[in-house]
Amino acid sequence: MPGPALDPVITDNSLPPRADVVIIGGGIIGVSTALFLAERGVQVVLCEKGILGGEQSSRNWGWVRVMGRDRREIPLAMASLKIWDTLDARVGGETGFRRSGILYISETEEDITNRDAWLAHARDHGVDSRQIGADETHTVMTGAVTRYKGALYTPSDGRAEPQKAVPAIAAGARRAGAHIVTGCAVRGIERSAGRISAVVTEKGRIETATVVLAGGAWSRLFCKGLEIRLPQLKVRNTVLRTVPIESGPEGAGATATFAYRKRLDGGYTIADGGANLHPVVPDSFVFFHDFQPARRAEGESVQVGLSGQSWREFFEIAPAPLDRPGAFERHRILDPRPDPRSVLRAFAEARTVFPALRQVEPVQIWAGLIDVTPDAVPVISHAENLPGLVIATGFSGHGFGIGPGAGHLVADLVTGDRPIVDPAAFRLSRFSDGTPIEIAPPV
Repeated sequence: MPGPALDPVITDNSLPPRADVVIIGGGIIGVSTALFLAERGVQVVLCEKGILGGEQSSRNWGWVRVMGRDRREIPLAMASLKIWDTLDARVGGETGFRRSGILYISETEEDITNRDAWLAHARDHGVDSRQIGADETHTVMTGAVTRYKGALYTPSDGRAEPQKAVPAIAAGARRAGAHIVTGCAVRGIERSAGRISAVVTEKGRIETATVVLAGGAWSRLFCKGLEIRLPQLKVRNTVLRTVPIESGPEGAGATATFAYRKRLDGGYTIADGGANLHPVVPDSFVFFHDFQPARRAEGESVQVGLSGQSWREFFEIAPAPLDRPGAFERHRILDPRPDPRSVLRAFAEARTVFPALRQVEPVQIWAGLIDVTPDAVPVISHAENLPGLVIATGFSGHGFGIGPGAGHLVADLVTGDRPIVDPAAFRLSRFSDGTPIEIAPPV
């Protein structure tokens, strides 16, 4: 089942022979990086093998939040929220961003305890998150008939439209001077004297000394071809959307059995945060030990099994010579088979809470593959053994909300400007320098 349709966006038809920076990947991280580099006068070319935002950047829930973030991500999430506030004006388009608030519903005393623990360290960052009681929770959940113990509530968190944001940011980046080419897979990197000298694409060669790898779930395969160890796996989540309705809560929220988000068109996006599948692939064994702490922490929220992606990676996907088509050209867009059973179960639960949803039927169900790291914190980092390469990947389901801030940080690393936040927590070397893998406690 294909993913949701994106807003149309004009791209470029040809490649320039050289550029200051080449970005690999046209998701929200890639296009945001292109925007911030182009605004600084950097000659940037973005190459996307499929369509802009065709994978997880358009298939996610559309949440833009600080609440519940790993403490290492909170500064970047807060910086990103400020960028979202100005993004529509900045790019001259509609991203769908609204500060409509997000709720984490508390159904047990354990939920309340976990959220108090998160607040204890999050308050130091100046967040406006707070615990609210049953009455206020019922008020914020407009139209709900179920009463809960309370919720962790962040009124300044928001929502945006995954199908609009990437096209709008890409259009803004082009107006700022970025060159964006779709249907253009980057096969690999050429080196000279140990440094990057060019990228080789299916449409030709681009001379450059700097490359940003923002390839999402494909980043591990690209790094493998460069002999860079990037511990990264994939997790599938399924999402549903409804037709517009006239009532219902304005913001977003999550209970133990479903998550919801009001869409700009008046409908709702529904998902189940506990129904995720990790497809067993060769890297599942390569990175078995790296991911053991995460596996223990996740419990039953991530299942392990075989899927079509398993078959592809065992038998079809591998690094290829630069002079021949490879996996990046054979598999333009990751479009995993969704799990309708789990998301329809979540929708049924949502209907018991919000009677207004009983008036509408789902109009589309899709799935996406989330790029995850062992500690569920992204890599935004120089590659130490390949000067000129900056890696931005492994956003672990958080990339859409922090995408603009991440793009700003990547641009800072490329240009040597003062970083918008301290990038130390996102360094790739944390997985190889003996740093213990730290898993954030549940919120």
